[in-house]
Amino acid sequence: MSYDLEQENKEISARYKDLISNTYRTLDEENNKLIRKAFDIALDAHKDQRRKSGEPYIYHPIAVAKIVATEIGLGASSIACALLHDVIEDSEYTYEDLKKIFGERIAGIVNGLTKISIMNHQNISVQSENYRKLLLTLSEDFRVILIKIADRLHNMRTLESMAPDKQKKIASETVYIYAPMAHRLGLYNIKSELEDLSLKYNSPDIYNEITEKLELAKESRIRYIDEFTKEVSERLKDEGLNVSIKGRAKAISSIYRKMLKQGVSFEEVFDNYAIRIIYKSDAKNEKFLAWKIYSIVTDVYHSNPSRMRDWITQPRSTGYESLHLTVLGPDKKWIEVQIRSERMDDIAEKGVAAHYKYKEGYKQSNDDRNFEKWVTEIRDVLEQQQNLTTSELLDNIKLNLYSKEVFVFTPKGEIKILPTNATALDFAFSVHSDLGMKCLGAKINGKLVPISYVLQNGDQVDILSSQNQKPKFDWLDFVVTSKAKSKIKSYLNSEKNSFVEEGKEILQRKLRHAKINFNDEEINKLQKFFNLKSSQELFLKFQTNELDASSLRKYIESKNVFNNLLSRFKRNTNKNQHYEEPKEINLDMIVFGKDEEKLNYSYAKCCTVIPGDKIFGFITISDGIKVHSDNCPNAINLRAQYDYRVIPAKWVNEESFKNRIKIEIEGLDRMGMINDITTVISGAMGMDMKSMSIESNNGIFTGNINLEVKHKGQLEETFKKLKAIDGISRIRRI
Repeated sequence: MSYDLEQENKEISARYKDLISNTYRTLDEENNKLIRKAFDIALDAHKDQRRKSGEPYIYHPIAVAKIVATEIGLGASSIACALLHDVIEDSEYTYEDLKKIFGERIAGIVNGLTKISIMNHQNISVQSENYRKLLLTLSEDFRVILIKIADRLHNMRTLESMAPDKQKKIASETVYIYAPMAHRLGLYNIKSELEDLSLKYNSPDIYNEITEKLELAKESRIRYIDEFTKEVSERLKDEGLNVSIKGRAKAISSIYRKMLKQGVSFEEVFDNYAIRIIYKSDAKNEKFLAWKIYSIVTDVYHSNPSRMRDWITQPRSTGYESLHLTVLGPDKKWIEVQIRSERMDDIAEKGVAAHYKYKEGYKQSNDDRNFEKWVTEIRDVLEQQQNLTTSELLDNIKLNLYSKEVFVFTPKGEIKILPTNATALDFAFSVHSDLGMKCLGAKINGKLVPISYVLQNGDQVDILSSQNQKPKFDWLDFVVTSKAKSKIKSYLNSEKNSFVEEGKEILQRKLRHAKINFNDEEINKLQKFFNLKSSQELFLKFQTNELDASSLRKYIESKNVFNNLLSRFKRNTNKNQHYEEPKEINLDMIVFGKDEEKLNYSYAKCCTVIPGDKIFGFITISDGIKVHSDNCPNAINLRAQYDYRVIPAKWVNEESFKNRIKIEIEGLDRMGMINDITTVISGAMGMDMKSMSIESNNGIFTGNINLEVKHKGQLEETFKKLKAIDGISRIRRI
């Protein structure tokens, strides 16, 4: 391809100027020089590189730096690091070079941002290893994760140039790792955009449908917000308040989650947009004005007390502050209203990065301390679980990123924030590790309860302890915080370490004899093959001789089958290459890979696949190829952690196949309803109805029907006809 280099150089210069003019903080001469030096190095490092779209690669670091500056609000050092974030990986510049030019701090952050290089022969989940790296770097300097999130956001915004399979892989990794991280760091706008973009590539039909419906409703939404603003702003001005009122549609992914959770259509989600009232205030009157505005709004419109949320009196652990209320607005429609000061809005938009802007004048809330505590917990867990495989670490380190919170009190009246479903034992560990280890019971509001008691908002908790108490295995069944889990596991593991080490040596000898390398990847595969939860459990099984040489032989046999399958799909496509088709059985329904090969497969039990569904294959370690639906609840995790084992799949002869699915129907009960339903299913559609159960309560019926379906088109037409029956309000596939 030919490129207009002169025009591209002008565009690069224009983008750099745009970056500098839009920086979040006013830059002095020294900071300008730092950013310029970083830009010059990045420009040199990427001078011969282009993105998949064909545009100069330097566009990407400039865009990431702009996100860091304007959407996250970090300063000059972070902007420089964003410009340099791919330099070590993609050019001849080394960590030592950057250290000499920029100093140890910037070089260290860039080094933390450098992607992990994985050798081609290693079948390791790059996504999981990246996640481990992210956590390790987060405990050193949280700017690393903020810049990494900015990098991922720009990659997601420009994902259209990638191949579809690559899009799904990156989108799955994003919603699995980066969106929860953005949420935990208080970057709610970025978190929502990452989730929306992930939905766009993982479920394009759903994304496009909701987008179109939001666009159609845009005019009525604007009219509604204008009417609300007119009603409320007059009263606010009369009180001398300086406010701005904004309306916004809720995130597409958020609306979709509500549709799934409530089992309703888009039209039935009543609060798919919100109004935000942002007011100017000094530090002294900030809380007072929030409640004053709340009073004015609820004077104009009736509020729903059960949906009121006060995040100002007690901010979330992310630092988020806002008053949320739901009111019966114009046209008697429920709408969410958020009330927050400019400072609160800034922190809600930019998360932990915005805190530095408000160090003086405002009373420091718990948000910084909570964030530091969270980072400390990550560091503690990483230090105590160094021997875990990456998959185990992923399970243990999620740290309730998305969880809601419960607020409880110590005997002295201090507030503790814990995740929902936390127990008295979690509380004990949050106070001090030793207290958790010796926890015997608790007094909740003066009443004696067991350590497994689930805490409720407002509980006052007094822990009872004993020097004779020791952690037990069943404690792991009910604690939810990562700190409690890691401390309990650490203690329990220390007791059985000698047995584990002995079992580890036995397994090492057996693997050496079988000429198999002993490493994390192999141990992970062995775990999955024997359906064990941890590597320690695996070693103990060999120590107690529950697993022996014959068990290992079965694993090796399955491993050979797995490797043969995997190697076929790692080869480059070769048009002259010929694969023999299996002769034993007729497989004419699904083909796999770019060469559309016919292979043995079976259907995954975690989802119901019917012809016409979008599908993919997953190469299991011990059970060949499993076919999953794209909408499978495990699809995101499989693509995020084991993308190298995911293979494209497509239908060939869907008419020859039948599958059983379950649908749920709800509506108004009346005479003849069951007859109308069976007439559509068995009569009009000619479907085989295997079972049907109907329950009626106070004039409302719910029913579950098991059907045998030939293909997706048949199911969609059935749904269409059932929805047309008088009185049916909801139908969904379970």
